[in-house]
Amino acid sequence: MKKTIFFALLTIFSLGAAPAFAANGTSNNDVATEATLTTEEVNVLKERVIEIREMDKSELNATEKSELKSELNEIKETVRNEPAIYIGGISLLLLIILLVILL
Repeated sequence: MKKTIFFALLTIFSLGAAPAFAANGTSNNDVATEATLTTEEVNVLKERVIEIREMDKSELNATEKSELKSELNEIKETVRNEPAIYIGGISLLLLIILLVILL
């Protein structure tokens, strides 16, 4: 029993030491950040997508349809490049368990 607790603590402390030593390197403060879209810009893009989808495309020729398709792809790429936070299932479960224990 004592050996198991000892190895568990040893593992926890050794895994926590790696990030502490990694932070001692040189930091690059000149990192370029991308400009994020404001909520107004996102709403304008959403409205444009809705307009395109509600259009009667049967009267358009092939070049106009391809222009609309390329415009939709550009909007999709613009919105897709926005930063997002993803929380996995196990991380969410651990977070809930920690909150229940602490509160």
